[in-house]
Amino acid sequence: MALDKYGIAKRIAQELQDGMYVNLGIGIPTLVSNYVPAGISIMLQSENGMLGMGPYPAEEDIDPDLINAGKETVTVLPGGCFFDSAESFGMIRAGKVNLTVLGAMEVSDNGDIAHWKIPGKKGKGLGGALEPGAAAQNIIVAMMHTNPKGESKLLPQCSLPLTGVRCVKKIVSDLAVLAITPQGFKLLERAPGISVEEIKAKTAGRLIIEGEIPEMRL
Repeated sequence: MALDKYGIAKRIAQELQDGMYVNLGIGIPTLVSNYVPAGISIMLQSENGMLGMGPYPAEEDIDPDLINAGKETVTVLPGGCFFDSAESFGMIRAGKVNLTVLGAMEVSDNGDIAHWKIPGKKGKGLGGALEPGAAAQNIIVAMMHTNPKGESKLLPQCSLPLTGVRCVKKIVSDLAVLAITPQGFKLLERAPGISVEEIKAKTAGRLIIEGEIPEMRL
């Protein structure tokens, strides 16, 4: 079966390494905070001004003053701190964030990402993703492989306005894990029960398949 949003977040959490500073975008990426592997210590950064963000709170622990960039209530871990958004974006622009996880509407096979606007529809603006797109050391995209019409979102070229150019390093979709290479999307893993043929049929961009493709371990 294809992964749900929780499965995508759980697989992305396996990419976290001890000592990382990590920024999580709105949507599926925020769920990653609930799946940080045991035995490692990371610092989650939220562009609205928080470092040391923890997982979502239990209902009895909700503090309405503790919110992430998506205006969801979160927790703060011991040693966490708060600052203004200018300081927060300064951290990102200076390359101090090791990993950014973003959602996407489209990704091209050269690593371009489009995630902020559909022409003709009202939106709230670019938000904070421009800085990670320009300065993050590593960007992993969390996304569905196809849109509601069944059309591929992994394309030769993005049709929507770009958020970042040649900045994506890896994609975790509901069907697969793929790396961005100069030759296109390289298939690394497939979701449990998903065939390579299905992934090929639902990937419009260049797709590289080498050898036996293992299933994800979740």
